[in-house]
Amino acid sequence: MKKIAGFMLALAVLVLLSCGGQAEGSLEAGETVNAVSADTLRKGPTVRRVLESCMPEAMTDGIVKVAVVLNHTEGDLSWRFTAACVSEGRSMGFTVDTFLTDGEHERCREIIRRIAGADYDGLILTHGGPDFTYSTLMPILDKGIKVVTYNVPLPKNGDSNSGLMPGITSTIRGDETLARLSLEAILSHFDESGKSPGSRPVRVIRAWFGPGIPELDLRQRVFDEFVREGKIEEVALVSPKDLSFARREVKAALTAALTRLPEGTVDAVWASHDDFAEGCADALYETGRLDIALVSIGISNDNIKLMLNRSAVWLCAAVEDPGLVGVVDMRLLAAKLAGETVPDTYVFEGKILKTASLSPTVTMANITVMLPDWGWDTGIFDQYPWMTELKTAESKYLRLSPVHSEESL
Repeated sequence: MKKIAGFMLALAVLVLLSCGGQAEGSLEAGETVNAVSADTLRKGPTVRRVLESCMPEAMTDGIVKVAVVLNHTEGDLSWRFTAACVSEGRSMGFTVDTFLTDGEHERCREIIRRIAGADYDGLILTHGGPDFTYSTLMPILDKGIKVVTYNVPLPKNGDSNSGLMPGITSTIRGDETLARLSLEAILSHFDESGKSPGSRPVRVIRAWFGPGIPELDLRQRVFDEFVREGKIEEVALVSPKDLSFARREVKAALTAALTRLPEGTVDAVWASHDDFAEGCADALYETGRLDIALVSIGISNDNIKLMLNRSAVWLCAAVEDPGLVGVVDMRLLAAKLAGETVPDTYVFEGKILKTASLSPTVTMANITVMLPDWGWDTGIFDQYPWMTELKTAESKYLRLSPVHSEESL
């Protein structure tokens, strides 16, 4: 679900909150929205001293510069990830420039190519494609730029059977965990509600698209496992023809499927993506099929509102915090710049968000009320003494964090 106006307003506010203008080494105007920290050179000796001590190579020109490339569309998830990267980077005195490609691989290639020719110390990349990631990132690595990725398949030598591409730290969404949590939630609902089907499997409509999208393929793998084990039975598959209109097309597909599946023949709908879930919720309500439960994967502010409006069917969502991903990716990149030993991979685990626990005041910004571990206060790659010293020194220069000001936008 695109929220272009809101996203651009949020990024504009990020620019106003930052204390600098166009960053040195940034790309051409119109292709980038900068979220730049206050110039490190104006911050006095303490921040410079710590940065020069812990990451001297990056500080040869007096400032640590990080590029964040989101090969993704605009929306709540992109906003929260971007704001988290910027906030965490600024807390350590970095300049952080962000680039959004709207999911266009060729544009992503071009931006990364030009980043390699600019003067950046680190790169965070999300949602790359296996068909271009290896060749695109090699010039970055050859230049000595440190790289952390999120949901980017990175086979060594471009060969998917040869292991991970060396020199890159890859963070991964726990898609299989999210799928397992969501499917187990369906089974638990029927056990706890007293509507258990007994010896037969739970009859499920699958809302999915593929193959070819890694995250959905991984989720499908777990669904197939539940089918093989006799826990669920797939009674229909609904898919959008065009992902740009996923909500509308999944709604139409499910509406058509329900005409062939009378009441009593379907127990639940499993929506493997949050956009699919919105279409499913619309279809169930408009056809009056409140006998069917809906469980989904993914979350956004639009999802939260619709979960409340469609609470009679939408039970819960298996979710992951994109803000936590942004913060952890920036911490890992900082650790690489400081020469720390970090893992080659890190997998984020999801949680179940129940509709019954929501209220009209809940948003992506304050959802921690329902999910105590949602967020990034402490505990994940933040135990480096130099990082604590940096944040303490930098804190007196910060006035407002864009992550925590989301509600004011």
